[in-house]
Amino acid sequence: MITREKSEKNKLNLKLKVSGENWKKAIEEAYEKNKGKYNVQGFRKGKAPRKVIEKTYGDTVFYDDAFDAIVSKEYGEFLAKNTDIEPADYPHVTIDSMTDDGLEVSLSVDLMPEVEIGPIEFNVKKKKVSVSDKEVEEELDRFVESQARFEESDKPSEKGDFLVIDFEGSVDGKVFEGGSAQDYRLELGSHTFIDGFEDQLIGCKVGEEKVVKVTFPEKYPAENLAGKPAEFKVTVKKVEKKSLPELNDKLVSFSTEFSTVEEYKNSIKEKIASAKEQQNERAFENDLIEALVAKAQVEIPQSMVEHEKQHLIEDFSNRLMYQNIKLDDYLSYLGKSREDFEKEYFEEAKKALKTRLVLQKLVKDENIQISHEEFHEKLHEIAHAQNKTCEEVEKSLSEYEVSYIQNDILMNKIIALLKSKNK
Repeated sequence: MITREKSEKNKLNLKLKVSGENWKKAIEEAYEKNKGKYNVQGFRKGKAPRKVIEKTYGDTVFYDDAFDAIVSKEYGEFLAKNTDIEPADYPHVTIDSMTDDGLEVSLSVDLMPEVEIGPIEFNVKKKKVSVSDKEVEEELDRFVESQARFEESDKPSEKGDFLVIDFEGSVDGKVFEGGSAQDYRLELGSHTFIDGFEDQLIGCKVGEEKVVKVTFPEKYPAENLAGKPAEFKVTVKKVEKKSLPELNDKLVSFSTEFSTVEEYKNSIKEKIASAKEQQNERAFENDLIEALVAKAQVEIPQSMVEHEKQHLIEDFSNRLMYQNIKLDDYLSYLGKSREDFEKEYFEEAKKALKTRLVLQKLVKDENIQISHEEFHEKLHEIAHAQNKTCEEVEKSLSEYEVSYIQNDILMNKIIALLKSKNK
């Protein structure tokens, strides 16, 4: 049975007392559930009597499983009866006594913090969007580059040329994994390879063989190569010279939907302005949310922040793993300690939690809800984009996807409310 003890602000202290009879029952249930895990000589797995397992592995062999099961059950039932309690994290559990006569446990639970938002009034300014001539010219230059032609040449290579090469890299005379390729197309000056590699290929001709000597950076992600000198045997198979066309109406009409350079420039300006306006709108919306969060008062429990921090770090570490990079290697490459990295994520976790709690409070206070019609209107948009019926889309949605759509609708309604309160 769980009883409440004297509690502190945002913290609930509980006392769990389990009778000797119930404690013995929990141990017996733990034996029945876990006896198949233990090997005892002379018995088939899962068939050894409890006393024999306890004699082999110790009298308390089933205590941990019994303890976890009974605390979890009692705590779950307590929360089910006391629906006004909102835990912020798992309880901190302390064993006061554990004997054949019973079990006494203290539980300390951090509660969801109270959030005070205050008056919803803002004076957030939206920035103006402008497009410079330089931005348009840079886009035109990229267009001309995209129309470049490459012709094979027997002249020495220059910066900006493309080479087709075979290469084989070695360290200490041994070829290393990932250091060889055939028919690799390399732009000289692109900095695709280690510093110094491309520079040494300037002036090469077709058919030439060259040994390129470089040194891997000290903080190179592959530890077996970091800081080591390497040699690459390179064979130049092609030298391709780049020639750029003249920017004129003929080129534009041939390569785009526009007839003149002037029309194309205007379209570029409109495209850049539209992209900037979208970015500006997102920034404005973020500024409104930050203004709301900055005014709010909330004391977030340390345990809650630590839990969120670990979640963020695990998520980041998993994304690195998809690129075959270990977190420790990544930190070493940046020259950053684990302690500093975790401090940064602690602050990020605290900010993310405060934002989430404030928005949840706003939704509750303003009674912001999603209607059936609003959800199906969103489904209709998705169905139209996928050329499907609403019924087909709805049947294919996972719980996560439904939650994502609902959250998107909710955020749009929150933003609309904040904009209406902005002076």
